[in-house]
Amino acid sequence: MESLVLAMVTEPSVCEYARSLLGNQLVGHGVTIVITEVEAYAGPDDPASHAYTRTTRSEIMYGPPGRLYVYRIHGHHCANIVFGPDGRAAAVLLRAGRVIDGHDLAARRRRPTAGPIAESALARGPGNLTRALGITIADLGTDVLAPDPVPGVPGPDRVSLRPGIRVPPAAIACGPRVGVRRFADQPWRYWIADDESVSPYRRHPRADPSQT
Repeated sequence: MESLVLAMVTEPSVCEYARSLLGNQLVGHGVTIVITEVEAYAGPDDPASHAYTRTTRSEIMYGPPGRLYVYRIHGHHCANIVFGPDGRAAAVLLRAGRVIDGHDLAARRRRPTAGPIAESALARGPGNLTRALGITIADLGTDVLAPDPVPGVPGPDRVSLRPGIRVPPAAIACGPRVGVRRFADQPWRYWIADDESVSPYRRHPRADPSQT
C-alpha cells in the first residue's frame, strides 16, 4: 500500500526531483534566482505534507505536475512545485535562492522602507524567496514548465522554471526538514553546500522524535 511507503522506502522519488531542482533558475515577476535550498514532501504518504489529507487547499497538489502550490502562513507566502504523476500529490518546497537578476526589485520587495539587505539574504527562507520574486496566492496553479510566450523571454507576469547549472551530488547536502512536527527527522531537505543564501535549520519545538 502507498500509505506504508515511509515505513518501507528510505527515500521516495520526490526527493530525487527535489535535488534536481537545485541549480535551476526560477523567474518571478522581474526577478530571477538560482534555487539553492528545497524540501521534499511525499503527499499522502507523508504526515508532514499538506496533501496527507486531501482538502480543498491541497487539491492543486493532486493535479498535473509543474504547478505552483502557494499557501500563506505566519503572514508570508510559501511556494511549492508539484511533482507528478497526477494523483501523487508530492511537492517540493522552495526554501532559498540566490538572486542573479532583478536585485534592486527584490530588495524593494523585501524592505521597501528599511535599510539595505545583503544580496545573499534577499531570497533566504521560503517567505523571503516568495517576497523577492513577488509570488502570492495569485500565482497558485501557475504552470512553471509552460513555454515562454516568446521563446527564451519569460512573460513579465508569470513564474517560470528555467534550466540552470547541474549541481554535482558531492556538492549537495541534506538534513531534516525545518519547522515540521511529524516526521521531522526525515532528511528530505537539500541544499547547495556552502552557499551563503541557504537558510538556517530550525527544529519545531514540538517535533515528535519518535517519528523518523
